[in-house]
Amino acid sequence: MKKYLPVIIPLLLVKLAVHLAGNANYGFHRDELLHLSAGEHLAAGYMEFPPFIAFAGRFSHLLFGYDLSGMRIFATLAGLGILWLCCRMAVDMGGKKMAVFVAGISILAFLPYYRNHLLFQPVAFDQFFWTLGFFFLLRYINTGEPRYLLWLGLAAGLGVMNKYTMLLWAGGALTGLLFHRHGSTFSSKWLYIAGGLALLIVLPNLIWQWQHNFPLALHVKRLDELSAPNTFARDQLQLPFTLLLSLVGLFALFFHQRLRKYRSAAVAVLFIFFMLWLLNSKGYYFFAAYPVLFAAGAVQAEQWLARRPAWNYAVAAFLLLPVVPFVPDAIPILPIKTFIEYKQKQPDAEGHYQLTSDYADMFGWEEQVRLVDSLYATLSADEQAECVLWASNYGEAGAIKILGGKEPLCRHGSFWLWGPGRKSGRIAISIGNSKETVNKVFEHAELVATIRHPYAIKEENNIGLYLCRGPRISLPAIWPTLANQVFE
Repeated sequence: MKKYLPVIIPLLLVKLAVHLAGNANYGFHRDELLHLSAGEHLAAGYMEFPPFIAFAGRFSHLLFGYDLSGMRIFATLAGLGILWLCCRMAVDMGGKKMAVFVAGISILAFLPYYRNHLLFQPVAFDQFFWTLGFFFLLRYINTGEPRYLLWLGLAAGLGVMNKYTMLLWAGGALTGLLFHRHGSTFSSKWLYIAGGLALLIVLPNLIWQWQHNFPLALHVKRLDELSAPNTFARDQLQLPFTLLLSLVGLFALFFHQRLRKYRSAAVAVLFIFFMLWLLNSKGYYFFAAYPVLFAAGAVQAEQWLARRPAWNYAVAAFLLLPVVPFVPDAIPILPIKTFIEYKQKQPDAEGHYQLTSDYADMFGWEEQVRLVDSLYATLSADEQAECVLWASNYGEAGAIKILGGKEPLCRHGSFWLWGPGRKSGRIAISIGNSKETVNKVFEHAELVATIRHPYAIKEENNIGLYLCRGPRISLPAIWPTLANQVFE
């Protein structure tokens, strides 16, 4: 493998340089604020996700505090690991220098990975664990050594503790193994030991789900209600050049004589694809399956071009050059004003710019926290002792917690788990809640400010900041009744 380092290391450095240029820009995304907040409440599970991201958030805080680029480096490291593993899989499938080069370029050319490996979300780690699992699967096929089954079990267990979609990967891998040596792996005790290892890792979260009436089911139901129909397959067509390479890889794994021994990986990919399609899943869930196909496609391309190896550079250019102008859309390497000029965006009548939802969700939080803090500072010490900071969603609550350093009150998602707190709630500062809602909960509600931001998502524009007094309800009494409304 050492002889390929001069190929792989420059590719890793290119990806790292792009992320270092973009990771510190704009601001915290609302999901990042949620995940860091979960890190302040370590547990075996959460309403929206398994516990891996929360423990990663706590580790990030221990190392860097709440530093934007420090936090995001973990997702970037997962992305670098994916590039490395993609190149390694190309080697394991018999690829040489050009296959390794094209495999690495394919990761750089897959535009969604810049976004996925920027944000501190389970997505980057999910893609890493899927790729790691495919790597161990190929190693097992090549060597037949049981230890790789154990590594498969470890990757699967950790992957499930990061994102439940890893269960589909595990189902795909088991289905694929049916086609390896006529399914002889299923007679090996090591496969079941590996399954037991994975179950042992996941068991704390299973117990937590049972103790909390399986909020995963409620979350999946809500996601299904919000999902646009029939978009999964269409989302795979947005990047035709890398898609073509992946289809070449899929074809080669089934039909090319030298790669057919790895058809278990192809079967796994097809199983996952059709299951996600049937479940009307989000398109990006499948992005985790591409690295193994890129590796196979790169190996096949190298073999086709064996007599003209220089043409592999044309393949790399074919993959990479068309996406370069769109990199600023995926990762904030440009200052926001420069980006607006680059995209030739114009403000609407209210002076608001329509950004992508990810970019828009990185603006406005610090301004919200400053307004909440300034209003909180006007209260007397006795009033502050009773005042709750009431946020309408997890983005606002996460900003109050992470950027403001105060405990929020929020029924949205995992914030509901952390309860109404110990303050009486006789006084509340409400942010994001509608006038109708605050009037329903409090007898007196004074609109202090209407919050606007030219770049923030519309959901966080024209929202009210209220000072509320005289609660009509008891927070401890009503809190348990909100369990079925946490995802609304």
